[in-house]
Amino acid sequence: MKRTATANWKGTGKEGSGKLLTQSGVIKNKSYDFRSRFEDGSYTNPEELIAAAHAGCYSMKLSFVLGAAGFTPNRIETKCTITLENGVVTQSHLEVKAKVPKLRAKNFPQYAEEAKANCPISKLLNCEITMDAQQVKSFKAAE
Repeated sequence: MKRTATANWKGTGKEGSGKLLTQSGVIKNKSYDFRSRFEDGSYTNPEELIAAAHAGCYSMKLSFVLGAAGFTPNRIETKCTITLENGVVTQSHLEVKAKVPKLRAKNFPQYAEEAKANCPISKLLNCEITMDAQQVKSFKAAE
């Protein structure tokens, strides 16, 4: 399975702006810019999107881990905070709350840790990055 997203950026890094589009259309021409990334702007930014992806992926993975152990969660709520320092993502912090009937509280941490270690986005955040890059003279009108 492969999923795609597209970013279109115009202008300089500080004064320019961009639009994001996902394959599903859930994010469609959403703006992002320097202020939203490094100051107090109101648009989205890549780190916010990483936080959403990590929180969503982790919650689903925890549900799978619990299910494999014979438990069905009523609710899992995960808040993810991505820290960007000096242009580098230095931390992803997960805050997890889960309501899991019949699971003893003392056993929950082992399932939470297993999900953290094996969630695909957790693994992605420490990965090799590959790229195909090309310079073009122009874009098609529809891009």
